[in-house]
Amino acid sequence: MALVNRSDESVLISFDPATGKEVGRVAVSSPSEVKDVVERSRTAFGLWQHTSFDERRSLIMKARELILADIDGIAELISRESGKPFGEAIAMEIVPVLDLMQHYARHTKYELKPRRISIGLYSLLGRRSRIIYKPWGVIGIIPAWNYPFTIPLGEAVMALMCGNSVVIKPSELTPLTGLKIGEIFETAGAPDDLVQIICGSAETGEALVDAHPDKIQFTGSVGVGKKIAAKAAETLTPVVLELGGKDPMIVFDDADIELAARGAVWGAFCNSGQSCSSVERLYVQKAIATQLTDRIVELTKGLKQGNGLREDVSLGAMSSQRQLDLVKKHIENFRDSGAEILTGGKSSGLFFEPTVIAGATNDMQGMRDETFGPTLPICVFETENDAIALANDCEFGLTASVWTKDHAKAKRVAEQIDAGTVCINEVLYTHGIAQTPWGGVKNSGLGRTHGREGLLELVRPQHIHTNRFALLPDAWWMPYSSTAVKTFRDLAAKFASGSLIRTTTMLPRLWKRLRELKKDRT
Repeated sequence: MALVNRSDESVLISFDPATGKEVGRVAVSSPSEVKDVVERSRTAFGLWQHTSFDERRSLIMKARELILADIDGIAELISRESGKPFGEAIAMEIVPVLDLMQHYARHTKYELKPRRISIGLYSLLGRRSRIIYKPWGVIGIIPAWNYPFTIPLGEAVMALMCGNSVVIKPSELTPLTGLKIGEIFETAGAPDDLVQIICGSAETGEALVDAHPDKIQFTGSVGVGKKIAAKAAETLTPVVLELGGKDPMIVFDDADIELAARGAVWGAFCNSGQSCSSVERLYVQKAIATQLTDRIVELTKGLKQGNGLREDVSLGAMSSQRQLDLVKKHIENFRDSGAEILTGGKSSGLFFEPTVIAGATNDMQGMRDETFGPTLPICVFETENDAIALANDCEFGLTASVWTKDHAKAKRVAEQIDAGTVCINEVLYTHGIAQTPWGGVKNSGLGRTHGREGLLELVRPQHIHTNRFALLPDAWWMPYSSTAVKTFRDLAAKFASGSLIRTTTMLPRLWKRLRELKKDRT
């Protein structure tokens, strides 16, 4: 079953951040219930791991059909729980995960097919090596609130296609969206306990880690990610951590200004800036700084903000008061540090205006700490090396973007930026491309989701090595002798060179050694 009930009155209440009205209530899972859920998940895994890729594909595609049939209802739920615009819920949550579902349903079988390894000269000795991939078991998924549908569902789909079972602990801000995922799989015919949803706040997440799933995938803050990693280390439970970013956008003076301006506005303000890969630092070359800034301000002033259920709204409400307060704090720091607020900077309820800031420098708090709100601070640079240094002057390294018509320069700069993904004349959206890996460096986390790299996080590689000519002992076996030592020297100088010609020169000594071993056996 998707929903884990409680016998007492402990509940989570979900509120619409745009209106403050209650969206619904869900039961909170106690630590003992969480432990039981993980054990049932492990039982479900015991059966699911033996299913074929075609059986797994069938489940995923049925779930996909259910989402398509209720696309507006799901988008409305996402909008009401998270505050994001209805259209954005479709474009940035449902569309990407539908694409992901069909991709992994069709291609996981081929991505994870057994792979033969080239082992060089050892193959001449009749040896063969190959890799097969086995699922981990129970995957504990703890997603963030900013993309409550696409993140946990995408990770669950990949885990299921690899043969794992999953337990999802949605954010306490978006529990109903999490339960919807469980409902979709249940309706699609998933076996009992294969996909389970547990609800609660931080204590429930801690209980999931304590219940010792076989792997944990977490999306959220650096602080919580480090706590999960430390706790998981006690049982050597592997983790994948996506911990946010402070993503730079570098615009050179030969860039298409209109394209860069529109990219910056969308990259900074979609989902009210509450994306790990939002543009949180814009570096523009001095010659076009005024022109680009003016166009960004003009575009920003034309955006409509309001209740996300309206189709013409581009910015909805912030997700919570805590997040709103953080944005206010950073704006005040910008003001106090001498930066200029060109437009925006005010709030009403949980709505914060899209805000463009000029005169930002890397020593300001809003340029160093993750803001996760609708702010776009702009800093001017002069040289290519300056831009690279400014972009890398940060504890995060999730994504970045480089804007220029000079593709050689773009490639040169991109390769010097410390980030998991660097876009050239594009921004932010590569999380929505199922085939590309997602993850960062430095405090942006560990491991990858999506892409083949993400699939490999969800399986354990097993190496199988075969001796097809098991007739003679190996030359390096015991007992040792002076002949053995001479043979070992030849192995070092000739066989280990990788040269077939040099190796053939040691064949007489190798044969002598093998005869010695055979004689010892008789």
